[in-house]
Amino acid sequence: MVDQTELHGQMMVIARRWRWCQAWLQLRVMRGRQGDEKALEEDAEAIMAGGGGWCISLSLQEIRIQRRRQQGGPTTIATGNAPYLPPPLRYSRLTQEENLNKLFIRDSREINVLRPDAVLLVNASDAAGRPIPDKLFGIFFEEINHAGAGGLWAELVSNRGFEAGGLHTPSNIDPWSIIGDESSIIVSTDLSSCFQRNKVALQMEVLCDDNGPSICPSGGVGIYNPGFWGMNIEQGKTYKVVLYMRSSGSVNVSVSLTGSNGSQVLASSNLISDSSVVNNWTKMEVMLEAEGSNSNSRLQLTTTTKGVIWFDQVSAMPTDTYEGHGFRTDLMEMLVGLKPRFIRFPGGCFVEGEWLRDAFRWKETVGPWEERPGHFGDVWMYWTDEGLGYFEFLQLAEDLGAAPVWVINNGISHQDEVDPSDIFPFVQEMLDSIEFARGDPDSTWGSVRAAMGHPEPFNLKYVAIGNEDCGKTNYRANYLRFYYALRRTHPDIQVISNCDGSSTPLDHPADLYDFHIYTSAKNMFSMNNRFAKTPRNGPKAFVSEYAVTGTDAGRGSLLAALAEAAFLIGLEKNSDVVALASYAPLFENVNDKRWNPDAIVFNSSQVYGTPSYWMQRFFTQSSGATLLSSSFLTNSSSSLVASAISWQDLQNNSSYITIKIVNFGSDYVNLKLFLDGLDPTSVQLTGSKQTVLTSPNVMDENSLDNPQKVVPVPKGFEYTGSDTGIVLQPHSFTSFDLQKVLSHIRIREIDAVAKSSI
Repeated sequence: MVDQTELHGQMMVIARRWRWCQAWLQLRVMRGRQGDEKALEEDAEAIMAGGGGWCISLSLQEIRIQRRRQQGGPTTIATGNAPYLPPPLRYSRLTQEENLNKLFIRDSREINVLRPDAVLLVNASDAAGRPIPDKLFGIFFEEINHAGAGGLWAELVSNRGFEAGGLHTPSNIDPWSIIGDESSIIVSTDLSSCFQRNKVALQMEVLCDDNGPSICPSGGVGIYNPGFWGMNIEQGKTYKVVLYMRSSGSVNVSVSLTGSNGSQVLASSNLISDSSVVNNWTKMEVMLEAEGSNSNSRLQLTTTTKGVIWFDQVSAMPTDTYEGHGFRTDLMEMLVGLKPRFIRFPGGCFVEGEWLRDAFRWKETVGPWEERPGHFGDVWMYWTDEGLGYFEFLQLAEDLGAAPVWVINNGISHQDEVDPSDIFPFVQEMLDSIEFARGDPDSTWGSVRAAMGHPEPFNLKYVAIGNEDCGKTNYRANYLRFYYALRRTHPDIQVISNCDGSSTPLDHPADLYDFHIYTSAKNMFSMNNRFAKTPRNGPKAFVSEYAVTGTDAGRGSLLAALAEAAFLIGLEKNSDVVALASYAPLFENVNDKRWNPDAIVFNSSQVYGTPSYWMQRFFTQSSGATLLSSSFLTNSSSSLVASAISWQDLQNNSSYITIKIVNFGSDYVNLKLFLDGLDPTSVQLTGSKQTVLTSPNVMDENSLDNPQKVVPVPKGFEYTGSDTGIVLQPHSFTSFDLQKVLSHIRIREIDAVAKSSI
């Protein structure tokens, strides 16, 4: 709904500027009759400096109209011309359509004059704006869809410790497979490992030899691991293989990266040791440089030597991970493109577990990777080796320049709960996790962090107590124990409640509250004003999960992205009560789609962003910017949502105004853009840029075969002054960037004719 008081003020500004423009037109006519071309150029320069460039185009249009009248032709003004206001404009509180007609139609005899469908009024003054929280837009990472294991975490080996279990199997070697038949090799597992928390080891008994009555096949016998639906091996890149091995005899093991059937050898090296070296568990490392490429490769360990060999903790990692921290580079680049100001982790339902026995336990995810036991996530139904653990999440946040938002288990899962009287161990686990992140390097848990290579503390300032647990039997009582423990020990930490406080005040203390929304495109679009009536005091909202789902979403449609864009614009405009917001879920491995849709989709070698991903990139400059006042004047505003921000690019020390507009309708929209509030003697707008996200079909989506079908496209756009005309495409999200520069043009004094007219 347009603020009528604000609109009235802006209309008065337009009226004053119109009368000022008329004075210049009269001056132009007078000097034109006198043939003073130099004076005309000076007038034009002064008008442009005053932000009245549209006066010049209007004067030319007036000349054309007069000529047509002399020739007896039509006097219709073409689409996109400046407004024709009969002076003085007597603004009244009419309907929006009547106001548009009053602005753009001269009189009833020229009713065929085309006026725009809408006017967007923007007060470009920073002084009249409001600061947007500096961490408004971020990301939410959950271990779902193999987002981490087989995704962001670059480990190529699946089930590297042979510990992977499930609901009814305590351990198994899947997806490891045997090379050779039962006459040449027997593979089993036992509990002989040297790692206290990972006791399962794989035993490989080789029955054949390189000579004698039972000769091994030419390629040897052994085991292989295809990774997570095929390892992506690239020519020229180096891969580090680490494994632990034990044998009572000498060994000669070939470590190879091959194609999916083993026939294409991409890289290979032999590990040769006598019994005195491998009689006890021994760590072996080998660097393999690929001589070919294959996105469906495997790691294999083979031998032609008879005997018994035990293996454990077999790892293969590319050496070119992001910042050397173990993250898959191409997926990290997608995250970097979002410029997230925070990252919420590690869930989501992954934190809770279907049962508490299978919930995420941070202490089992830190320290040497070989000692991490891993666990079966019984919500999303797959095993994780915990290579991507609590430390790595904190490192990920630091690498992205994002604030970590740590979600802890509060003694509640989907199926069971801890009584408040027994909750203290969970509270202590939370306090220990904060010491791990922020404690001195000589503290109990800070020393563990330091031993992992990060003696400096991480900047942890946000802790969420549970996930979607509000309303459960023990949530409030448990929450209060966590809350007061944090207030007592870490009063600077922002505490996040699971309960929605947007409509009804919380009945417990909190700094922020969680708000999750998954809905249809129509409902999401209509929620652009969801927080407009939220009380302006009390805890702020953390919209930690939002997305369009169901049939509207497809597998990530343009329609979904447009509705979400409108919702985010609403969050921008209500960021006095909304502090943080993130889309969910973030990642999806195409081979294990547990949720639909997702922002970033990948396989072992490819990645693309859905339209919802690209939509989020329109908001990368919003956090920490200044929200400018903006409002529509239109008789069909139900399909249009817009916002305007002013922001600084610290890299090039430049200032910009960005205007974002969603056209959720199926028609083109002729829009007039009025900017006011800038001092023309000190600031000019230049360097205009337009970016549009749209597609011929609103249900279009990207895919591995066509990853660029729906992506933002730069288009030509010239800012011609304070009343620039714009055509918005149907079902589109459009961004306009205008650079603010210091003005070096002096406004000349207006002569007596102009003064008398004004």
